[in-house]
Formats: sequence, structure tokens, C-alpha cells
Amino acid sequence: MIIPVTGFQQNCSLIWDPKTMLGAVVDPGGDVDRILEAVRKQGVTVDKIVLTHGHIDHIGGAADLAEALEIPVEGPHEADKPLIERVAEQAIQFGMGEAKTVAPDRWMQEGDTVEIAGRSFEVLHCPGHSPGHLVYVDRELQFAISGDVLFAGSIGRTDLPGGDHATLIQSITEKLLPLGDDVAFLPGHGPASSIGQERLNNPFLT
Repeated sequence: MIIPVTGFQQNCSLIWDPKTMLGAVVDPGGDVDRILEAVRKQGVTVDKIVLTHGHIDHIGGAADLAEALEIPVEGPHEADKPLIERVAEQAIQFGMGEAKTVAPDRWMQEGDTVEIAGRSFEVLHCPGHSPGHLVYVDRELQFAISGDVLFAGSIGRTDLPGGDHATLIQSITEKLLPLGDDVAFLPGHGPASSIGQERLNNPFLT
């Protein structure tokens, strides 16, 4: 379930196992009351927050949500720690009011796995948009949570602190495209797409 949050319309997602109703919230960037209402309405028991990277529109509500639900925060890669520590500055810079710094309970890196809604997701380190950006992949379901690395028809911004265009393209070509054309992905903003669709039509990749 996608819950668009903040003025950036970030794709905060609530993912759960319909059998157990256990789930996770990925990238709660803000609008915590809206997220909590969706959790309540769906009847999901959220057991963790998972972060793809440390930009304000993805982490701005993480501390408050973790406190409200008394749950741990996992991710991103520790290379994004400096970004996360500056969350209050980011909030001011982007006109998002106040934001609390979140302290992840677990940093993750390439080769780790993270359980989301009873599924085991492989962790890929995909820097470029930010130094510690992670992408989460369920190969069996052929599904990835790509954050702000790859979008439908576009790629993540590289003009923000820690961004690097060449590194981002390398992450996409070496980590995401090899996943296979049938892999669908949910980006941090905008509609979902597939690796095959982007390989054919994304102007940054063709």
C-alpha cells in the first residue's frame, strides 16, 4: 500500500503479510498521522521501519513513527549517517518544518538480508543518489524497492549532498539491470515500473 507523504509526494509504503497481518513501513518521510491512520485502517501490526536512504523526504517521520509504535528502524547503509544526523538542517532547507533525527537500530550493507512482511529481501548497496542508498530485492517475487535510484522514465537526483551521477549510473547498470527484465520495482516517487521497461525506454539508460 502506497501512502504519499510530504510535499515531495514520497512513496512511503506499508507492506504486510495478509496471513499474519505483520508488516513494515518503508521510508516514512513525514505525515506520521496519515501513516498511523493507514496502519490502523488496514489492521496491520507493524514490527519495523525500513529506510532506503537518509534524505529528509524518506526519513523525516521515522523517529516519531518508531516512538509511536515502539518498533526498531533498520537501514540504510552507514555511509548515510552524516545525512541522517543533519535531518533538522534538511528539514529547514526544504521547507519541511521540524524533524527529529532518527537513530537506526541496524545499519545494513551489501549482502545482508532484511525481513519485510515475512519475506526475506536481499540488500543491495546502490550509491549515487546518496552514499548509503540501499535497494531491497525479493528475487522469488521478482520485486524490488528501489528508493530514489531508479524511477519510471528517470533516475535519482545527483545534485544533492553526497550525490554523484557516474556512481548512480554504475549502481543501476551493475546492480539493478542484472536483476532481469521481469523484476518490478517500486521507486521513491511516482509510478512503479520494471527493469525491462526502463532498459528499453529510460532516456538515462538508452
